[in-house]
Amino acid sequence: MTSKLLTTIATFFTLLLSALMFSSPAFAHAHLVQQSPSADAQLTAAPQEIRLTFSEGIEPGFSTITLNGPGKTPVSTGPLHKVADDNRSVVVTPAQPLPPGSYQVNWQVVSVDGHKTHGNYRFTLK
Repeated sequence: MTSKLLTTIATFFTLLLSALMFSSPAFAHAHLVQQSPSADAQLTAAPQEIRLTFSEGIEPGFSTITLNGPGKTPVSTGPLHKVADDNRSVVVTPAQPLPPGSYQVNWQVVSVDGHKTHGNYRFTLK
């Protein structure tokens, strides 16, 4: 191969690698990285709050957390609010003490870059 062709190929791959390295955060989604109560927890006391932390900042005004109790009955919660000085964490508080049973936390968030993600997990209160 000629020197010019090798230089062109090397330049192409350098630019491609640079584009992939620096553009990937722009395509990131907010993934759940921590939750309280934790997934599949077996609790002996009712949680005072449901706290979720995501891999990147989220927009609380466009995000929801709902809680379903025994028999998939919706559980009333207070409004979703972000944790002070942490745009990755949000909290909801059950409106009433939770009775024993199986619970499912459902979440849908919009990250600061506009991407929507959702998921759910369960915990049990004995």
